[in-house]
Amino acid sequence: MSRYSSSPEGVVQITSIPERLPWLALLALAMTGFTCIVTETIPAGLLPQIEEGLHITKAMAGQLVTLYALGSLVAAIPFAMFTGGIRRRPLLLAVIIGFLVFNTITALSSSYALTLAARFFAGVAAGAAWGMIAGYARRMVPDALRGRALAVAMVGTPIALTFGVPAGTLLGDVIGWRWVFGLMSLLTLVLLVWVLWKVPDYPGQPAGQRMSVGRVFMLPGIRPILFVVLTWMLAHNILYTYIAPFLERSGLAGRTDLVLLVFGVAALISIWIVGLVIDRKLRQPVVLSLLGFALVSVALWIGGTSAPVVFAAVALWGLTFGGAATLLQTALAEASGEEAVDIVMPINTTVWNLAIAGGGIVGGVLVELVGVQAFPGVLLLLLVLALITVWSARRYGFPR
Repeated sequence: MSRYSSSPEGVVQITSIPERLPWLALLALAMTGFTCIVTETIPAGLLPQIEEGLHITKAMAGQLVTLYALGSLVAAIPFAMFTGGIRRRPLLLAVIIGFLVFNTITALSSSYALTLAARFFAGVAAGAAWGMIAGYARRMVPDALRGRALAVAMVGTPIALTFGVPAGTLLGDVIGWRWVFGLMSLLTLVLLVWVLWKVPDYPGQPAGQRMSVGRVFMLPGIRPILFVVLTWMLAHNILYTYIAPFLERSGLAGRTDLVLLVFGVAALISIWIVGLVIDRKLRQPVVLSLLGFALVSVALWIGGTSAPVVFAAVALWGLTFGGAATLLQTALAEASGEEAVDIVMPINTTVWNLAIAGGGIVGGVLVELVGVQAFPGVLLLLLVLALITVWSARRYGFPR
C-alpha cells in the first residue's frame, strides 16, 4: 500500500505502507516511551542515594522529578508548533540524543543546580517525544491497523511503570545511582541505532497545512476527549501517587511493590486486549474501562481495609488503566484528523501532565485535611463526570 504526502517544498512523495504491523519499528517507539517514563520516575527509588551523593535533603532530591515533569509540561505544545515542518526521523533522533546528553550530565554532575537543569531539559525531550509517538505510529500502517499500531507503540509505558523503578532501585543498591543514569545513557545509544535501522522517515507538514493550537482545540470532539483525559488521569494519579499511605489501612503498606506488580501485569494484559479490539471498537472499551474504575472506587470505599479486596480492586484498576493511553490518543487522532494529529498529541501531553501534577496536589490536600479514606469518593465523582462526558459525546469524540 502507498500513501501520498507533500514535503515542505511542495514535492509530492509516495510512501510505502506495509500491510502488516512493522513490529521492530513500533517497538523502537515503545522503547522511546519506556525511556521517557523510566527517566522520569527512576529518582523516586534512588532518593536516599541522590540525597547523600549531592549532599542535599530528600525534599530537594524529590525536585528532580518535579523539574522533569515541568519540562514536559511547558515544552510539548511549543515544540510541536516550531518543529512541525521538520522530517520526523531526524527530529526523533534529536530527542533521543537529548536523553543521552542530559542523563549523562545527571550521572556525572556534582552540582545540584546543574542536575536540576539537566532534569528539566530531559523533561523537555520527553514532552517532545510524547507529542510525536502516536502520530508516528499511525503513519507507519494502513488505516485498519492504526489502533493496533498505537497499542504496540504505547506498551513501553506500563512496562516502565511496573518494572522501571524497582529495577532502578535494585541496580542503585548494586552499582550506585550515578551508574543507573549512565546505564540509561547506554540504552539511548542502543535506541539511536535501532531507530536508524528500522524506523522509517516521513516529511513534516508544510507551513500552510499546519493548524494552530486554538483551531485544533475547537475541533468537534476534542474538548470532550481532553476533559475525559483530565478527569480519568486525575483520578488515577490521586490513587497511584499516594498508593503507599492508602495501603496502610489494609496492612499492605509493606507490600507496595507487590501491589504495584499486580497493577502492572494487569495493565499489560489490558493493552493486549485493547490492541485486539481498538480498530473495530472505541467507545465501548472507554465506557467499560471507566465503569470498571468506578467499580474499583466503590470496592475501595466499602472494603478498603481488607487486603483481598484491595488486591482484587488493584487488578481491576490495572485492567481499566493499561489501554487508557491508546484509547484516548486514538480518539483524539480520529477527532482531529491526520492534518492535526501532530498538534493535538502535544495538547494531550500537556493535559496529561497537568493531571499528574493535579493528582499530587489534590491527593496531598486530601491526605492532610481528610485522610486517604476520602480517596474513593473523590475518584468516583471524577469518573462519573468522565462517564457523563463520554455518554454525551456520541456524535463527536466518542462516536457510536
